[in-house]
Amino acid sequence: VSDGVAIRAGRDGDLAPLARLYDHYVEHTAITFDLEPFGVEGRRPWLAQFAETGRHRLFVADVDGEAVGFASSHGFRPKGAYATSVETSIYLAPGSTGRGIGARLYDALFDALAREDVHRAYAGITLPNAASTTLHERHGFARVAVFDEVGFKHGRYWSVAWYEKRLR
Repeated sequence: VSDGVAIRAGRDGDLAPLARLYDHYVEHTAITFDLEPFGVEGRRPWLAQFAETGRHRLFVADVDGEAVGFASSHGFRPKGAYATSVETSIYLAPGSTGRGIGARLYDALFDALAREDVHRAYAGITLPNAASTTLHERHGFARVAVFDEVGFKHGRYWSVAWYEKRLR
């Protein structure tokens, strides 16, 4: 790709860089409500849930051989009737934002999900997060709820906006 960014399916070799990327957000932000870093081995079950086809997908942004972000879809809730709904996540390395990489990751993810039996996608966004809100709205998500001060991290309460995207 001319700008050095390739979007591809995730693979086993991505475990270490993606674990480091996610742990950065665990330790330094309220974007995720996980409180303790996972490390590589702790993130292995997360990586194992993804497949080349189906509802649980992982796409990675690769810049000159380095994984700098990912977008994923996974089960929304564990009860069977939720099977055709997915929750999406997207994370970019600090310094990799504002370059359109997130949009390209979501384009790849939703292109793949269009071929699967997925009815709705959901995303939770810790507020405030203008960049994530804008990205989700540009990809067809609409805000459906705000859970006010639902999480406590870094000494304060945080609210989460929930977004929904119709796929079928």
